Amino acid sequence: MRRRPGRDLVAGVTVAVVALPLALGFGVASGLGAAAGLATAIVAGAVAAIFGGSNLQVSGPTGAMTVVLVPIVATYGAPGVLTVGVLAGLLLMVLGLLRVGRYMRYVPAPVVEGFTVGIAAVIFLQQVPVALGTDGGSGTNVTAAAVHAVMSFAAHPHWPAIGLSAGVALTMLIGARWRPSIPFSLLAVAAATVLTTAAQLDVVLIGALPATLPAPSLSFFHLTADSGLLAAAVAVAALAAIESLLSATVADGMTVGSRHNPDRELFGQGLANLAAPLFGGVPATAAIARTAVNVRSGASSRLAALTHALVLAGVMLVAAPLVAQIPLAALAGVLLATAVRMIEVGSLTVMAKASRSDAVVMALTGTVTLALDVVKAVLLGLVVAGALALRSVARAATVREMPLDSTDHRTEELELLRQHIVAYRLEGPLFFAAAHRFLLELTETAHIAVVILRLSRVTAIDATGALVLRDAVDRLEQRGTIVHLSGLRPEHERALSAVGLLARLRTAGRCHSSTPEAIAAAQADIAAVVDPVTPANDSPPSQDGAGRERTDASGR
Repeated sequence: MRRRPGRDLVAGVTVAVVALPLALGFGVASGLGAAAGLATAIVAGAVAAIFGGSNLQVSGPTGAMTVVLVPIVATYGAPGVLTVGVLAGLLLMVLGLLRVGRYMRYVPAPVVEGFTVGIAAVIFLQQVPVALGTDGGSGTNVTAAAVHAVMSFAAHPHWPAIGLSAGVALTMLIGARWRPSIPFSLLAVAAATVLTTAAQLDVVLIGALPATLPAPSLSFFHLTADSGLLAAAVAVAALAAIESLLSATVADGMTVGSRHNPDRELFGQGLANLAAPLFGGVPATAAIARTAVNVRSGASSRLAALTHALVLAGVMLVAAPLVAQIPLAALAGVLLATAVRMIEVGSLTVMAKASRSDAVVMALTGTVTLALDVVKAVLLGLVVAGALALRSVARAATVREMPLDSTDHRTEELELLRQHIVAYRLEGPLFFAAAHRFLLELTETAHIAVVILRLSRVTAIDATGALVLRDAVDRLEQRGTIVHLSGLRPEHERALSAVGLLARLRTAGRCHSSTPEAIAAAQADIAAVVDPVTPANDSPPSQDGAGRERTDASGR
C-alpha cells in the first residue's frame, strides 16, 4: 500500500464511479432497495478488502447473488435475507478454516461459461418489467415475469421508462467500445436523472436514502423451525465462494506476479457477509466486473478496494438527496447493459468448438441456471462434466498384446514361446470406469498356456480395478492359463493386496519386477508342459488339469 498509493487511490475512485450505479441497481433488484445495495458495497467492500485473500478484489452486491436473493425475499422477507447473510458468512468462514478454497481451481471452464451466460440471462429478464415501466406479476419466475411485463406494455405502453432504460443501455454499450476508460454508466444515469427532473417524466424514482449507515444491529436475526433458511444460506455461501474465487483467478490472470490465497479469500468473504447484514446490507461477493476495472486502472494493493468503499460512503453522506432522484428505469438500463457485456461471444464460440462434451456442459449449466437456480446449475454442471471426463479417461485405458522380444531366444525357441505365451500391456488408469471393459477384452483371448500382464504403465488402480483384475486372473486360471504379473508399481500393491491377489501370485512365484523375468518364468512353465519328464516345479498331481488343458491348446 505504501509503494504506489497514488495509483491505488485513483483506481479506487474509478471503481467507485463504476460501482455506484451497480450497487444501487443490484440493491433494488434484490428486493431490499437501493440503500441496502449501497450499504453492502461500503461495508462488505471494506471488510473484504482488508481481510480477503486477494490484493485486487473489489466486493459488493452482484447480479449472480441477486438472482439467488429474489426468491428468498419473496419467501422470508427482508429479515430472512439478512439472517441468511449472517449464516452464509459463518459457513464461508468455516470453509476458509477447512482450506476448501484450493479445490475451486478444479471447476471446469464450460461450467463457468454456462454459469455466466445463465446469470446474464436471468439479470436481463429481471430488469424487463422495470425497463418497461410495468408490473411483472406476483411470481418469482423471471421468464414468466418478463413475458407478463411485455404483455402489459403492449396493452398500455409507457414510453418514458423504456426510453430511459434503452438510452442508458445503448450509451453504455456503444461508449464501452468507443472509450472503455470513460465511466459511461455514471454519465448516462446522471443524464437520465437530469432529463427526468427537467421534463417531469412520469417514472418511478429510487426515493429517499439515509445519509449515513444505520447503527449495527442483530434485531433481525431469527432461526425458525423452517429449514429453508439454512438451505438458502448454503446456496448463498456456495455462490459467494464460487464467484469470489473465480473473480480472484481472473484478477491473477490480468496481472504479473499476483496470486491470491483462496482459503483466506473465503474467510474474508465470510467476514464481509457477516458484517454487511448488521448494517442492512445484502449478501455480497467479489465482483468480476469491478475487479477488472480496478486492475485496468492500475491498482496494486488493497488500498484501491478500500478507497472504493470510502468514496461510496462519502457519496452516501454528501449526495444522498441527489441519488434519491435517480429513476429506476435508468438503473434497469445499467443492468441490461451489464448483462449483455457479461456474455463473451468469443469464449462461447471457442468452448462450443472445443468438443461436444464441453458444449453440452456449457449449455446444460446455462439452461439450468435460467430454469432453476445458480447452485443447482453449478452442481449439475460439475456432475455432468465429471462423468464426461471419467468417460474420456476410461477410454484412454487400453489392453495391448505385445510381441515377445526375439533377441533373447533362438528361432525355434521363439516359435515355441509364441505358441504358448501371450504378453499384454495395460496402459492408463485401471479404475471403476474402465475396469469392466478391460475384463471383457482380456478374458476373450484365445486359449493359451501362459499370459503375462505388464502393469508398468498402469497409472492408477482403485478397489474396483483390483477386484476386476483378480476376477480376470481367476477366469484365466479356470481355463488352465497361468498368469504372471510384471512391473507392478509400489503404489499399486496395496489395492491388489487388499483383494488377496498379490499374496497368492507371489507365493506361486508369478509376480516379477520386469518383463524379462516374467518371460523366463513363463518359459519354465512351458518347459513343464512340453517336456513333462522335467517338471518346472513340484506342483501336485491334483493341479495337472491345467497342464492338460495347456497341452491341448498347444496341439500336443
